[in-house]
Amino acid sequence: MTEPGEPTGSTRRMPTVEQSGTDAAPPVAHGPAGTREPVPTLAQGDGRAGRFWSARRVPAALLALVLLGAAGLLLYDVAAVRAGHPAMQWRRSLADGLAERRLDDVAVLIGAGVAALIGLWLILLALTPGLRDLLPMRRDRADVRASLDRTAAALVLRDRAVEVPGVQSVRIRMGRRKAKVRALSHFRELDDVRTDLDAVLEKAVRELGLANSPALSVQVHRPAKKG
Repeated sequence: MTEPGEPTGSTRRMPTVEQSGTDAAPPVAHGPAGTREPVPTLAQGDGRAGRFWSARRVPAALLALVLLGAAGLLLYDVAAVRAGHPAMQWRRSLADGLAERRLDDVAVLIGAGVAALIGLWLILLALTPGLRDLLPMRRDRADVRASLDRTAAALVLRDRAVEVPGVQSVRIRMGRRKAKVRALSHFRELDDVRTDLDAVLEKAVRELGLANSPALSVQVHRPAKKG
């Protein structure tokens, strides 16, 4: 059938959805020449996912600024001395102090301890991934990595928990390895509510699709009596 005013035999172009950006999938060619390799899926991998690493931009920038300032000041003073000017007061005082103080002096020990603590802190930042609020999700595709914020995961579990009959309110503390659930029940037996909560939350945790599902710790109490 044709629309009024439309020439007979014409075709109407249906609306399409175009994908833009680097994630746009190329058109699939039909026939033997257009055979594509299968997408890597969980069946071809183990599904494990490591934690996301933080860029540590703030500590790296602070350390770079401190080192740059100290090196620039020292080089300026050395160049001034080579040009015939006296050394800066701070360098003379530092050299005299290091020459006069013993290694067991309290000020020397405190300075060495502070420097050691700063060094250990920087090493710890370099060797640990950080981003503790991001929970890695299971990798169903080898070229895709995803994570779920711990606050968002806690909200999902809370929404599922309040749907259980008898639950008045829920507080959830979501960790990387354990989720602590504290619920208040204003009717029904506490054991029945706890059993239903265990079943509902275990299913909800599986549906989150996390690489390492946290263990559940569920406690159910009665609300405090007023007065």
